[in-house]
Amino acid sequence: MSLQVEKLEKSMAKLTIEVSADDLEKALQSAYMKQKNKISLPGFRKGKVPRQMIEKMFGAEVFYDDAANELIPKAYADAYDECEEDIVSRPEIDVVQIEKGKPFIFTAMVALKPEVTLGEYKGLEVEKFSDEVTQEEVDAKIKEEAEKNARKVTVEDRPVQDGDEVILDYEGFVDDVAFEGGKGENYPLVIGSGSFIPGFEEQLIGVSAGTDVEVHVTFPEEYHAEDLKGKDAVFKCKVHEIKAKELPEIDDEFASEVSEFDTLEEYKADVEAKLKEKKTAEGKEKQEDAVVEQAVKNAQYELPEAMISTQVSQMAENFSRRIQAQGMTMEQYFQFTGMTAEKMLEEMRPQAVKSIETRLVLEAVAKAENIEVSEERLDEEIAKMAENYQMDADKMKEFMGEEEKKQMKEDIAVQEAITFLADNAVEK
Repeated sequence: MSLQVEKLEKSMAKLTIEVSADDLEKALQSAYMKQKNKISLPGFRKGKVPRQMIEKMFGAEVFYDDAANELIPKAYADAYDECEEDIVSRPEIDVVQIEKGKPFIFTAMVALKPEVTLGEYKGLEVEKFSDEVTQEEVDAKIKEEAEKNARKVTVEDRPVQDGDEVILDYEGFVDDVAFEGGKGENYPLVIGSGSFIPGFEEQLIGVSAGTDVEVHVTFPEEYHAEDLKGKDAVFKCKVHEIKAKELPEIDDEFASEVSEFDTLEEYKADVEAKLKEKKTAEGKEKQEDAVVEQAVKNAQYELPEAMISTQVSQMAENFSRRIQAQGMTMEQYFQFTGMTAEKMLEEMRPQAVKSIETRLVLEAVAKAENIEVSEERLDEEIAKMAENYQMDADKMKEFMGEEEKKQMKEDIAVQEAITFLADNAVEK
């Protein structure tokens, strides 16, 4: 394999990759071996037709596509490793020459990492944050914990109120005809949770246990079931039981049950300290976001379109994997949400651009400030990762390839560049 690199405008490059005629011949023979059992000619048993006869009948190019598809991935991978330029997009492949007895030549159009000219990035102004915690915030946090530890008690002396849980049977009808999926028995529904169609839960407020009631709703226009979109429906319901939350007394006993402390005062002090810690972390994060945004805005660069397209594609693939991990196909996701593949990619584009810009500028800051990650620093991060995965740190490092370690060092350097920008910012 031989490689020629031609740099083009707007951070693009054309890689011309040549594979020897011998390797092309091997790929053609491989293509023949894979296809021969599917080919039959008069006078020959299926799978026994000589390659020369097939090429004579159908043309020498009959195996070219399969041979090219076999050669290109490895040849491009070798070229990528050999190329000294920083390639940041997927290749756009074009076959230049494929002919028996001659070298196989193809080109790959790729984007290269664009140059970044940093503007002002030290001494940038950021808003000062407050880590003050009020008594109201402490009380609200403790009440939130009390809500989690509330018990449900059956209510018999009043009708349904907002926040109650009702146990009900229901069946939905459109034009007096029951529809699929519209029936439930002994279903626990929290009033105000918003888990049912808009308007449904509110109509149960004021209803007593043991009562039958009709709930009238209109399905939203964006409802996932096509045959119910925008339709008026009637749900015939029977409320069997009403349950209300009963909060525990907020005292020393409560504190000892929900925390490691014996008294309410100690628990309150701990809640206040944690809220302060959280506000400090959030305040620093906002300052970091603000200073990075300014540094990106002050820098100059030109993003190649292929780089953006590659980032968008990677984001879409990651999203697809997450959806599939939840047991849903992308087709189902599009059906339920009304989204299309084109619209999804369009909506991902601004996020992709921001991600690329941020990374490029932070890498430039790391380079300008000579931020380098030592092996010791890398080992610290690997140890943290190993702890999360409950693995031995040395074994994890052993499993990691050199490219993974390099990428990890770059990621750490980027994080340290963010810290550098924040440490050198000025509070106003």
